[in-house]
Amino acid sequence: MRNIILNGKRMISREITHAYLKRKLNLPPYYGRNLDALYDVLTERNEYTVITLINHHVMKDKLGLYGEKIIQVFRDAKEENHHLHFLIR
Repeated sequence: MRNIILNGKRMISREITHAYLKRKLNLPPYYGRNLDALYDVLTERNEYTVITLINHHVMKDKLGLYGEKIIQVFRDAKEENHHLHFLIR
């Protein structure tokens, strides 16, 4: 089981956010750095993984609607993939 903590304070632009997610989630080289690609790699994950997002308010302040969409991608992927759990603290 993997426990991954994502810090919203590190997600201050789209480009920086996707680079951060790629590193923290150990995403494959082909990761496309967009919301569709994020959903795809999350739903393909076959290792039991708990992803916790902290300081989500900072991410939403910096990214606005895009920050909300990122959260929704994690929620949607969680519904599709029973190996994935997503929490906001």
